[in-house]
This record gives sequence, C-alpha cells and structure tokens, in this order.
Amino acid sequence: MPMARPRWLDSAPVLMVLASLLFALMGLCVKLASAHYGAGEIVLYRGAVGALLMAGVALARGGSMRTRVPAMHFWRSLTGVCALCLWFYSIGQLPLATAVTLNYMSSVWMALFLIGGAIALGGARIDARLVCTVLVGFAGVAMVLQPAIERDQFWGGLAGLMSGVLAAMAYLQVTALGRAGEPEYRVVFYFSLGGVAAGALLASVTGGLHGHSFEGIALLGTVGLLATTAQWMITRAYGAGTTLVNASLQYTGIAWSFIFGVLWFDDPVTWLALAGMVLIAGAGVAATRLRRSAGQADGANSAVVES
Repeated sequence: MPMARPRWLDSAPVLMVLASLLFALMGLCVKLASAHYGAGEIVLYRGAVGALLMAGVALARGGSMRTRVPAMHFWRSLTGVCALCLWFYSIGQLPLATAVTLNYMSSVWMALFLIGGAIALGGARIDARLVCTVLVGFAGVAMVLQPAIERDQFWGGLAGLMSGVLAAMAYLQVTALGRAGEPEYRVVFYFSLGGVAAGALLASVTGGLHGHSFEGIALLGTVGLLATTAQWMITRAYGAGTTLVNASLQYTGIAWSFIFGVLWFDDPVTWLALAGMVLIAGAGVAATRLRRSAGQADGANSAVVES
C-alpha cells in the first residue's frame, strides 16, 4: 500500500519557513566555505549540485527537461543569477548586515511591483494588510541587522539594492512559471544551470579554481544540497501560495541567521535585535492569518506576472 503524501508538502507557509531555515544553514556553510573558495566558485558548485539533483529527480519521476516556455526559464534564471552575483559582490564591499538587509528589500520591491501592476491593469486590488505585513517584516529585518552605509561604499550599496530589485523580479517569474504548470524540478534545474555558467565566468575573472580538501568538498556539497532543497521548497510555495504571504514568511530566515550567529560566532544579543525578531515573527503570523482573505491579491499577482 503506497504511503500517503505528507500534508505539509502542500502547505506554502510551512514550505517557506522550512526553506528559510535551510537557506540560513546554507549561509552558515557559505561563510565557512569562503575560507577555502571564492564567491564565483561557491556559486558554480552550488549550481552544479543543484542541476545534478534535479536531473535525478526528473529521472526518478519519469519527467523531462523539455519545456514549452524556454523564454520564461531564461529570464527567471538571468534575473536570479544576476541577483545572486550582485549580492555576493555587495557582501565583499559592505558590512554583512547591510548587504543582507538590502537584498531582503526584494519583498518590498515585490509589493511595489504588484501594486503598480494592479494599478496599470485597472481595477485589480491588492490587500493592503498583506502589504503592511511585508513592510513590518522589513522593519524587523532592519532592527535585527542594524545596517549602515559609509560614504565610500556607494557602489557596493547600489549593487546590494539592485540585487533586491532583481530578486523580486525573479520571485515573480517563479510565480508565473508555477501558474504555467512548470514542475518545480524543471524551474530549479534551469536556475542551477544559470548558476553554473555565471559562477564559472565569475571564477575565471577572479583567480580561477582552487584545489580541494575533504572539508572544502563537504562544505560545497552541503551548500548545494541545502540550497537546492530550499529552492525547490520556495519554488513550490510561490507556485501554490500567495506571493505577499510568502514574502512575509521569508523574513524568518533573518531570525534563523541571527540565532546561528549567536550560537556559532558569538554575535551580541541586543534588545533592538530581539524586538526585530518579534516583528518578523509577527509579520509571518499575520500574513498566514490573512491567507484566506488574499484571494483578490492572488488574482492580481497572477495577472501581473503573466502579463
């Protein structure tokens, strides 16, 4: 008798929270791997592991990598990989807290894109309460990370800001691919291939490839496995759930990262940071409670991303 499908696999909020946890663990591994490899190499190997894993999933399911919407995959991969590369660059130029905060502005940009698209379509509405949960969550991000940009860090700040803009575009395209009926493994596979190409190019112009050690291989493999699993979960969540609800729940990744920073790197605990974590959690809970009343917002999301 076949085993019943776990119900949480169909719950977008649960998938988003778990994906945020896995991405936080991936960030921890990336920080450790940075002592052995450059940013381009990590992107390259992350993409290679992801492509292999998704090819295996497709084979096991009897699926195919042939797609009816190659242009959609191309633009999703291009925006996602460019966002990732810009984010790595900004990390090298800015304090980590500042770079992460700028990248997490993707949810704010996403809300603005959806509102602008709804207005342009005429008559479509977006639940203002969901927009507020995104903005409250971002306020929590800023309180936890307490970012600051110095005068000589303009280009790094601009790169971090653009990474957030492109990440928002990529997530909207993931939603569109889900609406088009593309399976998660295919979306993640083509994104991973884009990461391989971009990582190889970045590594070639920043010093080439380094030799491997057992620790380095283990870290790269773990980064790829965690990133691919989390990307699959996010792809499924954005294809099945409400875009702005997902955006709010994605902020929980900051809370996970904060906890890991305290446990592994002795990062200081401040009342401001704890208050920010409360805001992040509150925004996620509020977004989930509003899920049933987000039908109009979801209709607007679909219309915007498919236009």
